[in-house]
Amino acid sequence: MKILIKLGGTLLDDPASRHSIARQLAAVAHRNRTVVVHGGGKQVTRYLQERGVESRFVGGLRVSDAPVIEAVTNVIAGGVNKQLVASLIASECRAVGLSGIDGALTTAEQLRPDLGFVGRPVRTSGRLLDLLLQGEYLPVVACVAGDQSGAIFNVNADQMAVSCASGWGADRLIFLTDVPGVKDDTGKVIANLTVSDIQELIKSGVAHGGMEAKLEAARTALESGIGKVSIALGHEPNVCLRLLEGEKLGTDLYLTRPGGAPEEDVAR
Repeated sequence: MKILIKLGGTLLDDPASRHSIARQLAAVAHRNRTVVVHGGGKQVTRYLQERGVESRFVGGLRVSDAPVIEAVTNVIAGGVNKQLVASLIASECRAVGLSGIDGALTTAEQLRPDLGFVGRPVRTSGRLLDLLLQGEYLPVVACVAGDQSGAIFNVNADQMAVSCASGWGADRLIFLTDVPGVKDDTGKVIANLTVSDIQELIKSGVAHGGMEAKLEAARTALESGIGKVSIALGHEPNVCLRLLEGEKLGTDLYLTRPGGAPEEDVAR
């Protein structure tokens, strides 16, 4: 099975959490063809604050001028990526850190001029990922991409994960976050969602902000042919293997209603 796991930056900020996640990823990679994509927004904000640079956000996206894109490259493609790779190697996994820029893995284009160097992934070529996997390496991809003119873009990590999953042809996409799943208007985690359910949650305002962006990314993944997307709490013990073994954790998302799912477990 081809599995792509996306890690939120908050899961990687604390060394204990990072080492725990690394051990889980190593266990998954030993059993499946696995690719990891990660963010690092929290770390970038702290880096900028330490240098007296204020972060500005528009619609949840960080406005990325020249100093910010330099910080994003240094922090996410640099420190965050290498710390995770080091933790994976300590877990006896031959991890290789890279970004979308390396080998033109992911090509991006500017999303909007007012956002500066914020990019939208256009396509990902799975060839480099397959070459690394054939050599029994685990690709660990930072959410930074480029274009043919040499520009570097800050890419939303969820969108980067979807682009990599689609371009590589993943069977399963897992978002590990700092929340237990997608919640309904009463705060209860929804076990299963379909694309139509996603649209309703966003339209009603129940899903907003970061969760809205994550659901939009999940919808894109499902519509591109990925069979199943999961959103789960990354701090849950052994979350990766438990999800892959079929345990119900967080929220599972499908293109259409999964066969056998109880009506009450599917958002309406």
